[in-house]
Amino acid sequence: MSNVIANGSDRKKFKADKMDGAPSRVLHIRKLPSEVTETEVIALGLPFGKVTNILMLKGKNQAFLELASEEAAVTMVKYYTTVTPHLRNHPIYIQYSNHKELKTDSALNQRAQAVLQAVTAVQSASNSLSGSAVSESSMTSTQSPVLRIIIDNMYYPVTLDVLHQIFSKFGAVLKIITFTKNNQFQALLQYADPVNAQQAKLTLDGQNIYNACCTLRIDFSKLVNLNVKYNNDKSRDYTRPDLPAGDGQPSLDPAIAAAFAKESSLLGLPVAAVPGALSPLAMSSAAAGRVAIPGVHSGGSIVLLVSNLNDEMVTPQSLFTLFGVYGDVQRVKILYNKKDSALIQMADGNQAQLAMSHLNGQKMYGKIIRVTLSKHQAVQLPREGLDDQGLTKDFGNSPLHRFKKPGSKNFQNIFPPSATLHLSNIPSSISEEELRTLFSNSGGIVKAFKFFQDHKMALLQMGSVEEAIQALIELHNYNLGDNHHLRVSFSKSTI
Repeated sequence: MSNVIANGSDRKKFKADKMDGAPSRVLHIRKLPSEVTETEVIALGLPFGKVTNILMLKGKNQAFLELASEEAAVTMVKYYTTVTPHLRNHPIYIQYSNHKELKTDSALNQRAQAVLQAVTAVQSASNSLSGSAVSESSMTSTQSPVLRIIIDNMYYPVTLDVLHQIFSKFGAVLKIITFTKNNQFQALLQYADPVNAQQAKLTLDGQNIYNACCTLRIDFSKLVNLNVKYNNDKSRDYTRPDLPAGDGQPSLDPAIAAAFAKESSLLGLPVAAVPGALSPLAMSSAAAGRVAIPGVHSGGSIVLLVSNLNDEMVTPQSLFTLFGVYGDVQRVKILYNKKDSALIQMADGNQAQLAMSHLNGQKMYGKIIRVTLSKHQAVQLPREGLDDQGLTKDFGNSPLHRFKKPGSKNFQNIFPPSATLHLSNIPSSISEEELRTLFSNSGGIVKAFKFFQDHKMALLQMGSVEEAIQALIELHNYNLGDNHHLRVSFSKSTI
């Protein structure tokens, strides 16, 4: 086993490293920009495992990085053969070293050792906080390769793949974890290099992904490494394609992933060639859920398959009302031979995506419903004169569509199902008591109520999200007299 002693005369040995050497846990990194720090080089290795040693050869723009195991080094080299690593915007080269171990016992390397110890101490301290989905190895936040992303005004779904597409423009994205916190979609995204994170933050913070919506709010995370346990539509480790999908969640179906990619490109993604600019949508009307390319749906399927429905309670009308919160439902068909399942055709792919992301896993009439994209292109109506017991209904000309008007305010009020409902179009003659009675008769408990100043709108809190869903289905468009039909939506506020 050859050891490397880091002193002046031994540096000549390093020329011996060849591109395709046998695997080793010591990696030789070449063509480093001269101002690169030890922290940045260590950060290259962190996503793949513990970094146990580092040696910087400043004069040669090279470094040696030792990982705890050969397996970690192999994963790292494999990953960086498919994605060119960049530090400070320069491509760098990583290969196995001929050396099997680094012995850096010289005073020359003290600074690098100090940095390594600091990073390792933080990493091991945080890794002992087991059970956390995120392994927290903190550095000063401005050096972190991890960004925390919050998306404001999310009127369209933003998927993990869309984030990957946008942020990849600034360097290799290694890992992404998405989650909802305080009713807001958030993500942690890890680059191979802190400088890429810095550039992405500078360029993208405050930008809209789509026209007039989905605003990116970006900060450095205190973490320098994300520990992703599962590859699915909530989290992904691009360095480890072998991870399980976990949690009984299917991994993202390749067909869906392809549909996302197609949809994103139609929506003006990816980032425009002009550095620092997200290309706005190619069409202004798309902000209203209409894509102005003739004959093209906005990518992805427009038909949803809903299963595990309560077959004794569900009707085409109840599905129209609930799914109509997230888009304009065109047709509903409850399956004749399988009455706990239904096909729902939306106006476009974005709306289908939005309804799926918000309603999959919610409870409707006591059962947790599953919502997936269907392979059907459209919902067929029964042939003339054929009685299908009212299981299929065409809502194409319904006056109750919420999103018909381009730029309608309703686009700004799309929220996940919540126990608090927003009521509007209330006539002045109706009291709080009457509304409380109306909603408690829908089969739930009214916990709180608050009129807005003008008395035309109110917030009403039910006992649970399930009760609120049921109340919305029963009472949206309820006639309160004087030709005032009550409008009910989910609210992001609480009372």
